Amino acid sequence: MRKIKYWLVLLALITPVIILSGCESVTQRADTQDTWNRIERRKRVVIGLDDSFVPMGFRQKNGKLVGYDVDLARAVFKQYGIKADFQPIDWSMKETELKNGTIDLLWNGYSINPSRRKKVAFSRPYLKNEQILVTKKASNILNFADMKGKSLGVQNGSTGLTALDERPKVLKDLIKNQKPVLYDTFPDAFIDLNANRIQGILMDQVYADYYIKHQKNSASYRTYSSKELPVEYYAVGMRKGDKTLRHKINAGLGKLQKNGELRKINQKWFGTNSNYLGAD
Repeated sequence: MRKIKYWLVLLALITPVIILSGCESVTQRADTQDTWNRIERRKRVVIGLDDSFVPMGFRQKNGKLVGYDVDLARAVFKQYGIKADFQPIDWSMKETELKNGTIDLLWNGYSINPSRRKKVAFSRPYLKNEQILVTKKASNILNFADMKGKSLGVQNGSTGLTALDERPKVLKDLIKNQKPVLYDTFPDAFIDLNANRIQGILMDQVYADYYIKHQKNSASYRTYSSKELPVEYYAVGMRKGDKTLRHKINAGLGKLQKNGELRKINQKWFGTNSNYLGAD
């Protein structure tokens, strides 16, 4: 009996060490291993995305995956003879999927921020964005202050959620229970907004503008921005060890700007080139 207890205690002590060691090795590999040669050999790169994020990457009614980032990623990797494959993921687990090697990149309206910089490496930015409040006109909400006591929707794992937590005085301290309603996707949040189960959504302007524009009742929505919320920049996220991959993506984006293909992609999805940052 004493031997059994001894081994149970020993197992309890060793198991956390083994788990911690495994986590450290995965993180160390992600931070140091350059996988470009492997990607080049298999002629395939796997990109993680939320496939409901219009207009960056989303499914049409026939199931076909399209979007601004889909076109952009394919155009970049076409230069290297590499196929861009897209893998839908749980967006709240995106950095974990990247670190574990399930995917090679995050390329789906992925905003740069300090907390993400601790986990991943970024390409140069390629598009401006900001977090805005979306409401229904019927709710008579005319500014952020009017959300006092109201329910706010936010996508789990989004920069909107980060902004809400980092700058609570702007909106979080006002809303019902000082806690947002979390959604896996923005379409789910819009369903509840339209049904008045929530009264606002904090979300990417790029998504909101495109989504509202393509709704039959587009005139029924209002959008608001705040100077207290910072401008954001979209970039491609990758493991810190993938320095060659980062260089290839940056160079590919620069070539697309020079040959005019980038302007065509911008005009296709936005009708303008104004949000593009240029190739530094």
